[in-house]
Amino acid sequence: MTTATALSTRELCVEADRNDPLAWLRERFALPEDVIYLDGNSLGARPREAAERAAFVVSQEWGNDLIGSWNKHHWFDLPVRIGEKIGRLIGGADGECVATDTTSVNIFKAVSAALRIQQDDAPSRRVIVSERENFPTDLYIIEGLIALLDRGYSLRLIDAPEDLDAALDDDVAVVLLTEVNYRTGHLWDMGDASGRIHDAGALAVWDLCHSVGAVPVGVAAAGADFAVGCTYKYLNGGPGSPAFFWVANRHLGRVETPLTGWWGHDRPFEMADSYTPAPGGRRFLVGTQPILSLATMEVGIDMHLETDQAALRRKSLELTSLFIDLVETRVGHHPLTLITPRDEAHRGSHVSFRHPEGYAVMKALIANGVIGDYREPEVLRFGIAPMYIGYADVWDSVETLRRVLDEELWRAPEFQERDAVT
Repeated sequence: MTTATALSTRELCVEADRNDPLAWLRERFALPEDVIYLDGNSLGARPREAAERAAFVVSQEWGNDLIGSWNKHHWFDLPVRIGEKIGRLIGGADGECVATDTTSVNIFKAVSAALRIQQDDAPSRRVIVSERENFPTDLYIIEGLIALLDRGYSLRLIDAPEDLDAALDDDVAVVLLTEVNYRTGHLWDMGDASGRIHDAGALAVWDLCHSVGAVPVGVAAAGADFAVGCTYKYLNGGPGSPAFFWVANRHLGRVETPLTGWWGHDRPFEMADSYTPAPGGRRFLVGTQPILSLATMEVGIDMHLETDQAALRRKSLELTSLFIDLVETRVGHHPLTLITPRDEAHRGSHVSFRHPEGYAVMKALIANGVIGDYREPEVLRFGIAPMYIGYADVWDSVETLRRVLDEELWRAPEFQERDAVT
Protein backbone atom coordinates (compact mmCIF):
# COMPACT_ATOMS: atom_id res chain seq x y z
CA MET A 1 0.00 0.00 0.00
CA THR A 2 1.36 3.39 -1.02
CA THR A 3 1.58 5.78 1.91
CA ALA A 4 0.74 9.45 1.45
CA THR A 5 3.88 10.62 3.21
CA ALA A 6 6.04 8.64 0.75
CA LEU A 7 4.71 10.59 -2.26
CA SER A 8 6.61 13.80 -1.58
CA THR A 9 7.18 14.83 -5.20
CA ARG A 10 5.15 14.85 -8.39
CA GLU A 11 7.58 12.35 -9.93
CA LEU A 12 6.83 9.87 -7.17
CA CYS A 13 3.09 10.35 -7.80
CA VAL A 14 3.60 9.66 -11.51
CA GLU A 15 5.50 6.50 -10.58
CA ALA A 16 2.65 5.44 -8.29
CA ASP A 17 0.25 5.85 -11.23
CA ARG A 18 2.45 3.62 -13.38
CA ASN A 19 2.37 0.93 -10.71
CA ASP A 20 -1.35 1.26 -9.98
CA PRO A 21 -3.12 -2.09 -10.62
CA LEU A 22 -6.37 -0.18 -11.28
CA ALA A 23 -4.89 2.29 -13.77
CA TRP A 24 -6.53 0.44 -16.70
CA LEU A 25 -9.94 1.61 -15.54
CA ARG A 26 -9.21 5.23 -16.42
CA GLU A 27 -9.15 4.44 -20.14
CA ARG A 28 -12.75 3.25 -19.94
CA PHE A 29 -13.95 6.79 -19.18
CA ALA A 30 -14.40 9.73 -21.52
CA LEU A 31 -12.64 12.54 -19.67
CA PRO A 32 -11.91 15.94 -21.23
CA GLU A 33 -8.32 17.02 -21.78
CA ASP A 34 -6.68 19.40 -19.32
CA VAL A 35 -9.29 18.84 -16.64
CA ILE A 36 -8.93 17.10 -13.29
CA TYR A 37 -12.39 15.94 -12.32
CA LEU A 38 -12.87 15.88 -8.55
CA ASP A 39 -16.66 16.00 -8.57
CA GLY A 40 -17.44 12.33 -9.14
CA ASN A 41 -19.11 12.32 -5.74
CA SER A 42 -21.77 14.56 -7.29
CA LEU A 43 -21.86 13.40 -10.93
CA GLY A 44 -19.61 10.56 -12.03
CA ALA A 45 -17.66 10.72 -15.29
CA ARG A 46 -19.12 9.06 -18.39
CA PRO A 47 -18.03 5.52 -19.20
CA ARG A 48 -17.07 5.39 -22.89
CA GLU A 49 -19.45 2.50 -23.53
CA ALA A 50 -22.43 4.47 -22.23
CA ALA A 51 -22.62 6.56 -25.41
CA GLU A 52 -22.63 3.44 -27.57
CA ARG A 53 -25.29 1.85 -25.42
CA ALA A 54 -27.47 4.97 -25.59
CA ALA A 55 -27.07 5.19 -29.36
CA PHE A 56 -28.13 1.56 -29.81
CA VAL A 57 -31.18 1.94 -27.58
CA VAL A 58 -32.25 5.09 -29.42
CA SER A 59 -31.56 4.02 -32.98
CA GLN A 60 -32.24 0.28 -32.88
CA GLU A 61 -34.40 -0.61 -29.90
CA TRP A 62 -36.58 2.50 -29.92
CA GLY A 63 -36.08 3.62 -33.53
CA ASN A 64 -36.44 0.28 -35.30
CA ASP A 65 -38.08 -2.20 -32.91
CA LEU A 66 -40.40 0.40 -31.38
CA ILE A 67 -42.88 -0.88 -28.81
CA GLY A 68 -41.81 -4.46 -29.49
CA SER A 69 -38.67 -3.73 -27.46
CA TRP A 70 -40.62 -4.17 -24.24
CA ASN A 71 -40.45 -7.88 -25.04
CA LYS A 72 -37.70 -8.26 -27.65
CA HIS A 73 -35.11 -6.29 -25.69
CA HIS A 74 -36.61 -7.03 -22.25
CA TRP A 75 -37.26 -3.43 -21.34
CA PHE A 76 -39.88 -4.46 -18.83
CA ASP A 77 -37.32 -6.47 -16.84
CA LEU A 78 -34.65 -3.74 -16.73
CA PRO A 79 -35.35 -2.32 -13.24
CA VAL A 80 -35.37 -5.80 -11.72
CA ARG A 81 -32.35 -7.11 -13.65
CA ILE A 82 -30.26 -4.03 -12.87
CA GLY A 83 -31.55 -4.06 -9.32
CA GLU A 84 -30.22 -7.60 -8.92
CA LYS A 85 -26.78 -6.35 -9.99
CA ILE A 86 -26.89 -3.46 -7.54
CA GLY A 87 -28.09 -5.85 -4.86
CA ARG A 88 -24.98 -7.98 -5.36
CA LEU A 89 -22.78 -4.89 -5.33
CA ILE A 90 -24.15 -3.72 -1.97
CA GLY A 91 -24.06 -7.17 -0.38
CA GLY A 92 -27.70 -8.19 -0.68
CA ALA A 93 -29.41 -11.29 -2.07
CA ASP A 94 -31.58 -11.90 -5.12
CA GLY A 95 -35.06 -10.42 -5.03
CA GLU A 96 -34.26 -7.67 -2.54
CA CYS A 97 -33.30 -4.73 -4.75
CA VAL A 98 -34.78 -2.81 -7.67
CA ALA A 99 -33.43 0.12 -9.69
CA THR A 100 -36.13 2.74 -9.76
CA ASP A 101 -37.26 6.30 -9.05
CA THR A 102 -35.10 8.86 -7.23
CA THR A 103 -33.37 8.75 -3.88
CA SER A 104 -35.97 11.11 -2.45
CA VAL A 105 -38.90 8.97 -3.57
CA ASN A 106 -37.18 5.83 -2.32
CA ILE A 107 -36.54 7.39 1.08
CA PHE A 108 -40.27 8.07 1.30
CA LYS A 109 -41.00 4.44 0.43
CA ALA A 110 -38.38 3.01 2.80
CA VAL A 111 -39.29 5.08 5.87
CA SER A 112 -43.01 4.58 5.20
CA ALA A 113 -42.57 0.82 4.89
CA ALA A 114 -40.47 0.69 8.06
CA LEU A 115 -43.11 2.68 9.97
CA ARG A 116 -45.84 0.28 8.83
CA ILE A 117 -43.85 -2.64 10.19
CA GLN A 118 -43.47 -0.81 13.50
CA GLN A 119 -47.19 0.02 13.59
CA ASP A 120 -47.77 -3.73 13.85
CA ASP A 121 -44.85 -4.57 16.15
CA ALA A 122 -44.52 -1.47 18.33
CA PRO A 123 -47.40 0.94 17.72
CA SER A 124 -46.42 3.29 20.53
CA ARG A 125 -43.17 4.24 18.79
CA ARG A 126 -43.66 7.57 17.04
CA VAL A 127 -40.18 9.08 16.60
CA ILE A 128 -37.96 9.05 13.52
CA VAL A 129 -34.29 9.77 14.21
CA SER A 130 -31.91 11.22 11.66
CA GLU A 131 -28.85 13.50 11.46
CA ARG A 132 -28.99 17.27 11.27
CA GLU A 133 -26.03 16.95 8.88
CA ASN A 134 -27.96 14.62 6.58
CA PHE A 135 -28.43 15.64 2.98
CA PRO A 136 -31.43 17.99 3.16
CA THR A 137 -33.76 15.95 0.94
CA ASP A 138 -33.68 13.12 3.49
CA LEU A 139 -35.00 15.47 6.15
CA TYR A 140 -37.50 17.17 3.87
CA ILE A 141 -39.00 13.81 2.89
CA ILE A 142 -39.39 12.83 6.55
CA GLU A 143 -41.04 16.16 7.33
CA GLY A 144 -43.49 15.67 4.46
CA LEU A 145 -44.22 12.10 5.51
CA ILE A 146 -44.92 13.16 9.10
CA ALA A 147 -47.30 15.85 7.86
CA LEU A 148 -49.07 13.30 5.66
CA LEU A 149 -49.47 10.70 8.40
CA ASP A 150 -50.70 13.16 11.01
CA ARG A 151 -50.52 10.52 13.76
CA GLY A 152 -48.27 12.16 16.30
CA TYR A 153 -44.98 11.28 14.61
CA SER A 154 -41.96 13.53 15.13
CA LEU A 155 -38.44 13.93 13.82
CA ARG A 156 -35.50 13.88 16.25
CA LEU A 157 -32.14 15.09 14.93
CA ILE A 158 -28.71 14.22 16.27
CA ASP A 159 -25.83 16.66 15.86
CA ALA A 160 -22.97 14.15 15.80
CA PRO A 161 -22.51 10.38 15.40
CA GLU A 162 -21.68 10.01 19.09
CA ASP A 163 -25.17 11.33 19.91
CA LEU A 164 -26.94 8.30 18.45
CA ASP A 165 -27.23 6.22 21.61
CA ALA A 166 -28.73 9.06 23.63
CA ALA A 167 -31.41 9.52 20.96
CA LEU A 168 -32.49 5.87 21.00
CA ASP A 169 -35.23 5.70 23.59
CA ASP A 170 -38.43 3.65 23.70
CA ASP A 171 -40.24 6.11 21.42
CA VAL A 172 -38.00 5.59 18.37
CA ALA A 173 -39.48 3.63 15.47
CA VAL A 174 -37.04 4.23 12.62
CA VAL A 175 -33.54 5.66 12.21
CA LEU A 176 -32.41 7.07 8.85
CA LEU A 177 -28.64 7.52 8.50
CA THR A 178 -26.40 8.30 5.54
CA GLU A 179 -23.43 5.95 5.46
CA VAL A 180 -21.06 8.68 4.20
CA ASN A 181 -21.94 12.26 5.10
CA TYR A 182 -22.33 14.38 1.97
CA ARG A 183 -20.52 17.39 3.43
CA THR A 184 -17.80 16.03 5.73
CA GLY A 185 -17.17 12.56 4.29
CA HIS A 186 -17.68 10.90 7.70
CA LEU A 187 -18.26 7.15 7.33
CA TRP A 188 -20.52 5.27 9.73
CA ASP A 189 -19.78 1.72 10.82
CA MET A 190 -23.03 0.36 9.40
CA GLY A 191 -22.94 -2.91 11.30
CA ASP A 192 -22.23 -1.31 14.66
CA ALA A 193 -24.85 1.41 14.22
CA SER A 194 -27.50 -1.01 12.92
CA GLY A 195 -26.89 -3.27 15.89
CA ARG A 196 -27.38 -0.43 18.35
CA ILE A 197 -30.54 0.67 16.53
CA HIS A 198 -31.97 -2.84 16.69
CA ASP A 199 -31.04 -3.22 20.35
CA ALA A 200 -33.17 -0.15 20.97
CA GLY A 201 -36.12 -1.72 19.15
CA ALA A 202 -35.94 0.48 16.04
CA LEU A 203 -35.40 -0.23 12.34
CA ALA A 204 -32.40 1.02 10.35
CA VAL A 205 -32.75 2.74 6.96
CA TRP A 206 -29.48 3.61 5.20
CA ASP A 207 -28.80 6.21 2.51
CA LEU A 208 -25.85 4.93 0.43
CA CYS A 209 -25.57 7.82 -2.04
CA HIS A 210 -22.04 8.87 -1.09
CA SER A 211 -20.65 5.43 -0.39
CA VAL A 212 -21.73 2.88 -3.02
CA GLY A 213 -19.09 2.61 -5.72
CA ALA A 214 -16.27 3.98 -3.58
CA VAL A 215 -16.73 2.27 -0.20
CA PRO A 216 -17.51 -1.48 -0.07
CA VAL A 217 -21.06 -1.91 1.21
CA GLY A 218 -22.49 -4.98 2.96
CA VAL A 219 -26.11 -4.29 3.83
CA ALA A 220 -27.07 -7.85 4.76
CA ALA A 221 -23.95 -8.53 6.83
CA ALA A 222 -24.48 -5.20 8.61
CA GLY A 223 -28.07 -6.05 9.50
CA ALA A 224 -29.62 -3.10 7.65
CA ASP A 225 -33.40 -3.18 7.22
CA PHE A 226 -33.74 -0.89 4.21
CA ALA A 227 -31.27 0.93 1.96
CA VAL A 228 -31.57 3.45 -0.83
CA GLY A 229 -29.04 5.20 -3.01
CA CYS A 230 -28.38 6.96 -6.28
CA THR A 231 -26.38 5.70 -9.26
CA TYR A 232 -25.11 8.93 -10.84
CA LYS A 233 -22.22 9.52 -8.43
CA TYR A 234 -19.54 6.84 -7.99
CA LEU A 235 -21.56 4.35 -10.06
CA ASN A 236 -21.29 6.65 -13.09
CA GLY A 237 -24.87 6.13 -14.24
CA GLY A 238 -25.32 9.55 -15.85
CA PRO A 239 -27.21 12.70 -14.86
CA GLY A 240 -30.51 11.84 -13.24
CA SER A 241 -30.04 8.09 -13.60
CA PRO A 242 -32.50 6.09 -11.47
CA ALA A 243 -31.83 5.34 -7.83
CA PHE A 244 -32.26 1.97 -6.11
CA PHE A 245 -34.32 0.50 -3.30
CA TRP A 246 -33.25 -2.47 -1.16
CA VAL A 247 -35.18 -4.29 1.55
CA ALA A 248 -33.81 -7.08 3.76
CA ASN A 249 -35.08 -10.54 2.94
CA ARG A 250 -36.45 -11.00 6.46
CA HIS A 251 -39.00 -8.25 5.79
CA LEU A 252 -40.10 -9.31 2.30
CA GLY A 253 -42.95 -11.52 3.49
CA ARG A 254 -44.72 -8.67 5.24
CA VAL A 255 -43.42 -5.36 3.95
CA GLU A 256 -45.90 -3.03 2.26
CA THR A 257 -45.24 -0.20 -0.17
CA PRO A 258 -46.96 3.16 0.34
CA LEU A 259 -47.01 3.80 -3.43
CA THR A 260 -49.01 1.01 -5.03
CA GLY A 261 -48.33 1.66 -8.71
CA TRP A 262 -49.04 -0.69 -11.57
CA TRP A 263 -45.40 -1.71 -12.14
CA GLY A 264 -45.38 -3.11 -8.61
CA HIS A 265 -48.47 -5.23 -9.26
CA ASP A 266 -48.11 -9.00 -9.27
CA ARG A 267 -49.76 -9.24 -12.73
CA PRO A 268 -49.66 -5.73 -14.19
CA PHE A 269 -51.00 -6.62 -17.63
CA GLU A 270 -54.11 -8.25 -16.29
CA MET A 271 -55.24 -4.66 -15.67
CA ALA A 272 -57.05 -5.67 -12.47
CA ASP A 273 -59.09 -3.05 -10.66
CA SER A 274 -57.37 -3.65 -7.31
CA TYR A 275 -53.75 -3.93 -6.23
CA THR A 276 -51.94 -7.20 -5.53
CA PRO A 277 -48.25 -6.70 -4.65
CA ALA A 278 -45.57 -8.43 -6.68
CA PRO A 279 -43.24 -10.78 -4.79
CA GLY A 280 -39.96 -9.50 -3.40
CA GLY A 281 -38.58 -6.06 -3.93
CA ARG A 282 -40.38 -5.70 -7.25
CA ARG A 283 -43.45 -4.45 -5.39
CA PHE A 284 -41.57 -1.20 -4.75
CA LEU A 285 -41.68 -0.30 -8.43
CA VAL A 286 -44.34 2.31 -9.12
CA GLY A 287 -44.80 3.64 -12.65
CA THR A 288 -43.32 3.21 -16.11
CA GLN A 289 -39.53 3.23 -15.93
CA PRO A 290 -37.02 5.53 -17.76
CA ILE A 291 -35.58 3.01 -20.21
CA LEU A 292 -32.83 5.19 -21.70
CA SER A 293 -31.42 6.06 -18.28
CA LEU A 294 -31.66 2.48 -17.05
CA ALA A 295 -29.85 1.18 -20.12
CA THR A 296 -26.94 3.60 -19.91
CA MET A 297 -26.52 3.34 -16.13
CA GLU A 298 -26.08 -0.42 -16.44
CA VAL A 299 -22.71 0.20 -18.10
CA GLY A 300 -21.24 1.80 -14.98
CA ILE A 301 -22.71 -0.84 -12.69
CA ASP A 302 -21.23 -3.62 -14.81
CA MET A 303 -17.82 -1.94 -14.55
CA HIS A 304 -18.06 -1.98 -10.78
CA LEU A 305 -19.04 -5.63 -10.74
CA GLU A 306 -15.90 -6.35 -12.77
CA THR A 307 -13.73 -4.44 -10.32
CA ASP A 308 -12.37 -5.51 -6.94
CA GLN A 309 -14.20 -3.19 -4.53
CA ALA A 310 -11.63 -3.78 -1.80
CA ALA A 311 -8.88 -2.63 -4.18
CA LEU A 312 -10.93 0.46 -5.02
CA ARG A 313 -11.25 1.20 -1.33
CA ARG A 314 -7.50 0.86 -0.75
CA LYS A 315 -6.79 3.27 -3.58
CA SER A 316 -9.46 5.69 -2.38
CA LEU A 317 -7.89 5.83 1.08
CA GLU A 318 -4.42 6.32 -0.38
CA LEU A 319 -5.62 9.18 -2.58
CA THR A 320 -7.67 10.92 0.09
CA SER A 321 -4.80 10.60 2.60
CA LEU A 322 -2.43 12.02 -0.01
CA PHE A 323 -4.78 14.92 -0.68
CA ILE A 324 -5.05 15.79 3.01
CA ASP A 325 -1.28 15.50 3.50
CA LEU A 326 -0.42 17.67 0.50
CA VAL A 327 -2.93 20.39 1.36
CA GLU A 328 -1.67 20.63 4.90
CA THR A 329 2.03 20.61 3.96
CA ARG A 330 1.89 22.74 0.80
CA VAL A 331 -1.13 25.01 1.36
CA GLY A 332 -1.39 24.95 5.15
CA HIS A 333 -0.39 28.62 5.48
CA HIS A 334 -3.87 29.54 4.24
CA PRO A 335 -7.04 29.46 6.40
CA LEU A 336 -8.13 25.95 5.41
CA THR A 337 -9.86 23.78 8.01
CA LEU A 338 -10.15 20.05 7.43
CA ILE A 339 -13.64 18.75 8.29
CA THR A 340 -13.14 15.23 6.91
CA PRO A 341 -12.10 12.51 9.39
CA ARG A 342 -8.39 11.70 9.43
CA ASP A 343 -9.21 8.23 10.70
CA GLU A 344 -9.47 6.04 7.60
CA ALA A 345 -12.04 3.80 9.27
CA HIS A 346 -14.42 6.77 9.35
CA ARG A 347 -13.59 8.40 6.01
CA GLY A 348 -15.50 8.03 2.76
CA SER A 349 -14.04 9.00 -0.62
CA HIS A 350 -14.23 12.77 -0.62
CA VAL A 351 -12.21 15.37 1.27
CA SER A 352 -13.65 18.65 2.49
CA PHE A 353 -11.96 21.81 3.72
CA ARG A 354 -13.58 25.00 4.94
CA HIS A 355 -12.29 28.35 3.73
CA PRO A 356 -13.87 31.78 4.46
CA GLU A 357 -14.07 32.43 0.70
CA GLY A 358 -14.88 28.86 -0.23
CA TYR A 359 -17.35 29.65 -3.00
CA ALA A 360 -15.04 32.01 -4.88
CA VAL A 361 -12.06 29.71 -4.35
CA MET A 362 -13.93 26.79 -5.89
CA LYS A 363 -15.03 28.86 -8.90
CA ALA A 364 -11.41 29.89 -9.43
CA LEU A 365 -10.27 26.28 -9.18
CA ILE A 366 -12.83 25.21 -11.79
CA ALA A 367 -11.72 28.02 -14.12
CA ASN A 368 -8.18 26.68 -13.76
CA GLY A 369 -9.05 23.10 -14.65
CA VAL A 370 -9.75 21.48 -11.28
CA ILE A 371 -13.45 20.66 -10.96
CA GLY A 372 -14.64 20.14 -7.41
CA ASP A 373 -17.75 21.58 -5.81
CA TYR A 374 -18.92 23.86 -3.04
CA ARG A 375 -21.33 23.24 -0.17
CA GLU A 376 -22.56 25.64 2.47
CA PRO A 377 -21.13 26.80 4.74
CA GLU A 378 -17.71 27.63 3.22
CA VAL A 379 -16.96 24.01 2.23
CA LEU A 380 -14.62 23.08 -0.62
CA ARG A 381 -15.46 19.48 -1.49
CA PHE A 382 -13.13 17.24 -3.52
CA GLY A 383 -14.47 13.89 -4.67
CA ILE A 384 -11.87 11.19 -5.22
CA ALA A 385 -13.32 8.60 -7.61
CA PRO A 386 -10.62 5.90 -7.58
CA MET A 387 -11.68 4.41 -10.92
CA TYR A 388 -10.34 7.39 -12.86
CA ILE A 389 -8.42 9.66 -10.46
CA GLY A 390 -4.71 9.08 -10.02
CA TYR A 391 -1.91 10.14 -7.70
CA ALA A 392 -0.54 12.79 -10.06
CA ASP A 393 -4.06 14.19 -10.37
CA VAL A 394 -4.07 14.74 -6.63
CA TRP A 395 -0.66 16.42 -6.72
CA ASP A 396 -1.67 18.71 -9.57
CA SER A 397 -4.98 19.59 -7.92
CA VAL A 398 -3.27 20.68 -4.72
CA GLU A 399 -0.71 22.65 -6.72
CA THR A 400 -3.57 24.48 -8.47
CA LEU A 401 -5.22 25.15 -5.11
CA ARG A 402 -1.93 26.58 -3.82
CA ARG A 403 -1.68 28.91 -6.84
CA VAL A 404 -5.32 30.05 -6.55
CA LEU A 405 -4.77 30.94 -2.90
CA ASP A 406 -1.22 32.30 -3.09
CA GLU A 407 -2.02 34.54 -6.06
CA GLU A 408 -5.50 35.33 -4.75
CA LEU A 409 -7.04 34.43 -8.09
CA TRP A 410 -10.35 33.91 -6.33
CA ARG A 411 -10.71 37.69 -5.87
CA ALA A 412 -11.61 38.17 -9.56
CA PRO A 413 -15.14 39.64 -9.91
CA GLU A 414 -16.40 36.74 -12.01
CA PHE A 415 -15.71 34.34 -9.15
CA GLN A 416 -17.80 36.37 -6.71
CA GLU A 417 -21.03 35.84 -8.63
CA ARG A 418 -23.22 32.98 -7.43
CA ASP A 419 -24.45 30.45 -9.99
CA ALA A 420 -27.82 28.70 -9.72
CA VAL A 421 -26.10 25.34 -9.09
CA THR A 422 -23.11 25.11 -6.76
